[in-house]
Amino acid sequence: MEDMKEFVAYSRKLLRSLMKLKETLEKNDIEQAKLLVNELIEDTQKDIEA
Repeated sequence: MEDMKEFVAYSRKLLRSLMKLKETLEKNDIEQAKLLVNELIEDTQKDIEA
């Protein structure tokens, strides 16, 4: 059950990040989009290593 809670929390965090990235791309703010992608990669790597 705890694993499911962690997965749901991660999924919500991922969804918020992806929505923010989509909005940034729609504004054609490529530099900010690159920063968001890098943050998403770093967060994912940290989660995998934990």
